[in-house]
Amino acid sequence: MVNEPSRPRIARRVPTWGAVAPLLGFRRPIWNGVDRRLTQALSVKDLARIARRTTPRSVFDYVHGAAEEELSIARARRAFAQVEFEPRVLHDVADVDTSTMILGSPASLPLIMAPTGFTRMMQHEGEIAVARAAERAGVPYTLSTMGTTSPGELKAAVPGGTNWFQLYLWKDREGTQRLIDQVRHAGYDTLMLTVDTPVAGNRLRDARNGLTIPPTLNLRTMWDMAWHPSWCFNVLTTDPIEFASLRSFDGTVAELVAKMFDPSLKIDDLAWLREQWSGKLVVKGIQSVTDAQRVVDAGADALVVSNHGGRQLDRAPTPLRLLPEVASAVGDRAEIYLDTGVLSGADVLAAVGLGADACMVGRAYLYGLMAGGERGVDRMLQIMRDEAVRTMQLSGVSTVRELRGRVSLG
Repeated sequence: MVNEPSRPRIARRVPTWGAVAPLLGFRRPIWNGVDRRLTQALSVKDLARIARRTTPRSVFDYVHGAAEEELSIARARRAFAQVEFEPRVLHDVADVDTSTMILGSPASLPLIMAPTGFTRMMQHEGEIAVARAAERAGVPYTLSTMGTTSPGELKAAVPGGTNWFQLYLWKDREGTQRLIDQVRHAGYDTLMLTVDTPVAGNRLRDARNGLTIPPTLNLRTMWDMAWHPSWCFNVLTTDPIEFASLRSFDGTVAELVAKMFDPSLKIDDLAWLREQWSGKLVVKGIQSVTDAQRVVDAGADALVVSNHGGRQLDRAPTPLRLLPEVASAVGDRAEIYLDTGVLSGADVLAAVGLGADACMVGRAYLYGLMAGGERGVDRMLQIMRDEAVRTMQLSGVSTVRELRGRVSLG
């Protein structure tokens, strides 16, 4: 019989407090509820989950939802999920530079805060809170025609920010001209024309929720709001929610679009706008190479490949898949931005690698705003910056431009 080697005896001892204390995971409590919520958010999707808990369903659904069966937004996000980076190793990535130039101005990230309507409905701090966070982060912010803060009010509140204004061309051209004059007088130098909204998309969530602007109080909405007392208190104790540029309207989004927006808009109208506006002109809502070429020929300085976040035409082209063709066709004549489905810093860099100069985000910062007001937008921007830095380091690049040609789309 073979003798097995004897096993060494394991010495045991009575644990002491000095040995146990370093292993305890207790942290100093965070007494502020907003700070506590935001500390738990490690991604934009985490912010969305918090926003869902803190905001009435009809309001959250307005942000989170899209048109009809919501196929376009699902496809946009699936496209980002199919991106592959081509990492390089043994490169010095101790310090990486996420900055870039956007329409001649420096930006800390290739990121633009997109225009969103009715922002104070999502959270009472509204557009000014978003613009302040954008200024701190060093990225442009775009105020919407459908915003709840006027161009002059925003400029006065955030004079040092890179603030743009988004425009819809109305049936009332004289009213449009007055708004352009107001924007110019307030000191804006960049105008963004949205061209993918001749009529309102069929947003079924809003119709089923009975969403109106401002929110109408009925049994359903009152019950929903009762479960979100903080949101309700803030809305009822601050200035009424109204369109800063359309102060007399009261109805659904679809009714507003039908009343105000011009479905007969043509390329000649873009040429008219170019004559009226001497500053920088961005055209948002491009969904084909042909239209990209047409708007650049008409004088656009930049364009946004976008299907309006999937909120207009369902089954629209997927912007990320269209992006390389547009970049190839007009990228040497105009800057190209991408919008729809962008939820992380890695998404931003994926689009840059495929030909974009920058990305636009709307839902992402609205999730942050609903989750924690201005601090929530700060948190969203910090999450995206951290994700961008980490993605660059793991990809072996030190500047965002080095990603060109190093990204593929499955």
